Amino acid sequence: MKRPHPEALLQRIHAEAAREERGQLTIFLGAAAGVGKTYAMLEAAQQRQRAGVDVVIGYVETHGRAETKTLLAGLEQLPLRSLTYHQARLHEFDLDAALDRRPALILLDELAHTNAPGSRHTYRWQDVEELLHSGIDVYTAVNIQHLESLNDVVAQITGVSVRETVPDSIIDSADDIRLIDLPPDELRQRLRDGKVYVPVQVDQALRHFFRKGNLIALRELALRHTAERVDQQMQRYRSDHAIPTTWPTTERLLVCIGPSPLSARLVRTGRRMAQQMHAEWIVAYVETPGHAQLAAEDRQRIVETLRLAEQLGAQTVTLTGARISTTVMECAQQRNVSKLIVGKPARSRWHELRHGSIVDEIIRSSGPIDVYVITGSAAAAPSAQRASAPYPTPKREYSVSAAVVLLCTLVAQLLFPYLEQSNLIMVYLLGVTWVASRYGRGPSVLASMLSVAGFDFFFITPYYTFAVSDVQYLWTFLVMLIVALVISSLTIRIRQQAEYAQQRERRTAALYALSRALASNRGLANLLRIAVEHISDVFESQAAVLLPSADGNVAPYVGHELSAPLAAREQSTAQWVFDHQQPAGMFTQTLPSAQALYLPLVSPHGPVGVLAVRPNQPNLLLIPEQMRLLETFASHTSIAIERARLADEAQAATVQVESERLRNALLSSVSHDLRTPLASITGAATSLLDSADEMPAAVQTELLQSIADEGQRLNRLLSNLLDMTRLESGSIQIKREWQPLDEALGVVLHRLRKPLEQREVHVDVPIDLPLIPFDSELIDQVLTNLVENVLKYTPPASPLTISAHVLPDQHVQISIGDRGPGIAPANLEQIFEKFARGSSSDTGIAGAGLGLAICRSIVHAHGGRIWAENRSGGGAWIHFTVPVAGTPPALETEAAALQDGE
Repeated sequence: MKRPHPEALLQRIHAEAAREERGQLTIFLGAAAGVGKTYAMLEAAQQRQRAGVDVVIGYVETHGRAETKTLLAGLEQLPLRSLTYHQARLHEFDLDAALDRRPALILLDELAHTNAPGSRHTYRWQDVEELLHSGIDVYTAVNIQHLESLNDVVAQITGVSVRETVPDSIIDSADDIRLIDLPPDELRQRLRDGKVYVPVQVDQALRHFFRKGNLIALRELALRHTAERVDQQMQRYRSDHAIPTTWPTTERLLVCIGPSPLSARLVRTGRRMAQQMHAEWIVAYVETPGHAQLAAEDRQRIVETLRLAEQLGAQTVTLTGARISTTVMECAQQRNVSKLIVGKPARSRWHELRHGSIVDEIIRSSGPIDVYVITGSAAAAPSAQRASAPYPTPKREYSVSAAVVLLCTLVAQLLFPYLEQSNLIMVYLLGVTWVASRYGRGPSVLASMLSVAGFDFFFITPYYTFAVSDVQYLWTFLVMLIVALVISSLTIRIRQQAEYAQQRERRTAALYALSRALASNRGLANLLRIAVEHISDVFESQAAVLLPSADGNVAPYVGHELSAPLAAREQSTAQWVFDHQQPAGMFTQTLPSAQALYLPLVSPHGPVGVLAVRPNQPNLLLIPEQMRLLETFASHTSIAIERARLADEAQAATVQVESERLRNALLSSVSHDLRTPLASITGAATSLLDSADEMPAAVQTELLQSIADEGQRLNRLLSNLLDMTRLESGSIQIKREWQPLDEALGVVLHRLRKPLEQREVHVDVPIDLPLIPFDSELIDQVLTNLVENVLKYTPPASPLTISAHVLPDQHVQISIGDRGPGIAPANLEQIFEKFARGSSSDTGIAGAGLGLAICRSIVHAHGGRIWAENRSGGGAWIHFTVPVAGTPPALETEAAALQDGE
C-alpha cells in the first residue's frame, strides 16, 4: 500500500485539529429498549468520575428501575427546565444551564428524543451537537431502530414505523460506539420481570415489537452496524500507518473485468461467491491509455458488464493506470480485499512472452490475497477487432518519417567534420523522438531502422556502403536501434497518457462547471435548465428532464428540443424508467429501440424524475467513462431537484411560521387594543341605560363623550389595520402635491388640541421652508400617529417638540421629540416592525403596535426613510424625511394678488 498523499495527510491533520477542539461523543448503542444502555452509561460515568473527571447528568431516564437509580448516587444532576404545552407540564434538558456549568463530561440519555415546543432545538441530537461544539464530552444512548437509514428496514421487520430518528451523520461522527448486547431470550425475560415496561404493557409488547424474531433481526442490525464501524476504524488505521499487507478480518471480493465476453461470467461468479460468504464485493475495470484503441463492441461490453454488476448488487469502480496488474493490486490493498477474481488469459503464449501476462503479474504480487482464475469457453476470447488507431499512420506519415531521417542525415553531414560519431547518433535519436511525438508507432519504428541504416551508410567506414569494417560497430547499431525503439515507445506512451489526462481533465472540468452552476443558482426551473444545457453541450446531444405530476405520470419539464416530438412510446419508456428506477432505451437491454437513453433521477428520498438524452453521435456514449460521466450528471441533477424541493418546502414552512407569528401578534395586539375601548363603551352605555334618569346631565354628557372618544379610537385602530393591508398590497396610490408643511402640522395639532392641552408644544419650522411634494392624507396620518405615540407613552405634562429643516441631499427632515424615558437601544429598529412592542420596562415611544409600521410604509412609499434615536437629556426623537424633487410651482405674493383684484 502506498503512503497517503501529502494533501490527504494535511486534510487529516486539519480534521484531527478540529476534532481536538470539539468534545468527544460516546454512543451506547443497543438493539432495543431494556438491553442496559443507560445502566452501562452510568457505570462508565462512575468510573470516569472516580478517575477525577468532572461528570454531570444532563438528562437520564431510569424508567423506574431500582438498579439504574442506584448508579445516580454521587453524580451531580442539572435541574430540568419546565415548560407548559397544551396545559401539560413538561420537563426538558436545560441546554443553557449545561453550557453555563460547562462540565468535562455530560450524560444525555435518549438521543432520538424530540424536545418540547419552545426549546432552542427541535431534537436532542441538536443539543448534543451544540455541547460538542462547545468542547464538552457527551455520553448518550440510542437504539438501532432510531437510525434514519434503517427506518424503512425496521418498519418492514417489526411493522412499527419509528417517528423519532437520528441522522446517520451523528452516529458516524461519534468518537466511540459501545454496543450493549443482550440475547433475545434474556431481554424478553427482563420484560416479563417488569424491568423494561410497567406490567400493564408487558403482554402487548411481547406479542408485537418484542417478538423474538423482531429482536433477533434488530440484534443483527446492531451487530452489523457496529462491525462496519470497526471495519472503518481498521481501514483508517491501515491507511494512516501505510500498512501494505491485507488484514483478512472480513471477506471482501474484488472482481476484475475487461472487454472480454468472459467478464459477465466473472461478475456472476463473484456474485455467487459473495452470497455464499455473505461478503462485500467490488467489480473494477482498469482504464489504461490503450483504452482508446478498443472497438465500439468492446466498449459497449464494458458498460453492460458494469451495469450487470450494479444490478447484482456490486460496488463498481473504474480505475485508471498504466499497468493493469499494479492498479488492481493497489485497489485490493487499499480496500482490504481478501479474494480476487480474474479471468483466465485467452492470449497465445507467444503474446504473453512479448507483452507479459496480467494474471501472472497479479498472482506474483498478490501476497496474502487469494486469487481465483476463472476459465471460459473459446467463444469468450476477447474480440480481435480494434477501432481505428488513435494515431493514424497513412502513407504520408511514413513519408514524413523518412524525410525526417533524411534531414537528420544532412544535419549530421554538416556536423561530421566537427563531432564524434557517437554524438551524431544523438541527431538521429532527436529525429526519432520527434516522429514518435507526432505520429504513431509504425512511423517511429521506421525512423529508428532508417536512422541505423543511414548512420551505417554515411558515417561508418567504408562510406556509402552497408559493409562494416569493424565488428564492434554491429554492437553500436544494435544499441542504437534498441535505444531508438525504447525512446519512441516511451514518447508514444507519454503522448497517450497526456491525451488521456486531457480527456480526464475535460470530464472533471465539465463536472465542476455543472456543480458550480447548480450551487450558485436557485429555483427548480433554473436549475433544470442549467443541467440540460450542460448535458447537451458536454455530450453533444439533445436532453430533457421529465418530472412526475401529482398523479405520478412523468411529463417533459425542461428540454423542448427533445420533449416536443416525444412520442407515446417514448413517453411510456420514460414512465417505465421512473416506476422501476432503472435505465432504459438506447444502449440498454430494456426497450433498446427507443430513440433516446433514459436514466432515472433518484434522490435519497426516492425517484424525482427522468433524464432523457438523445446523442447526436450515438457511439460517444459507448465509451465507459462517458457513460459514467452522464450518470454522474444525472446524480447531480437529482440532488439539485431534491435541493430545490426542500428549499420550496422550507420556504413554505417559513411562510407558514411567519403567518402564524403575525396572526398571533395580530390577535394579541388587536384583542388588547379592542378590549380597552370596548370595555369603556360597554361600561358607559350600561351606566346610561341603568341610571340615566338619576344621573346628572353633566355626567351623562361625560359618558357620551367617552363613548364617542372610544368609538373614534376603535375607528383609528381599524383604519390602521386596513391601511396596513392596503400599503402592503400596493393598492394605495401616492398623490403628490406641492404644499407647505406648516399647514399639515396645523391640521394635526388642531385635531389633537384637546389631548395636547396639558403639554407644552414647541414647533420649529423655518419660514423659508420650501414647498414639499407629498400626499397630504398619508403624511397627515404619519404626523398623527407619531404625535399620538408621544401622547400615549410619555408622562402627561412632558413637552412635545416638532421641527423641520432642509438636508443637503434635497430632502426635508421632520422630527418629533419627547422627554419621556426614551427607547431601549435594542428596540430602535424593532419598533417599526408590525405588531412590535417594547419590553415591559419601556414606557416610551417603543410601545407602538401598528402605528409606526404604517408610518414606515408611507414614508418609504414617498421615497424617504424613518428612524428613531434617543435624545440627550432624556426622551427620544423619531425622524423621517421626504424628498424634494422637481421644481415647485410659482406662488403669487399677497400684494400682487390684491393689486390684481383692484
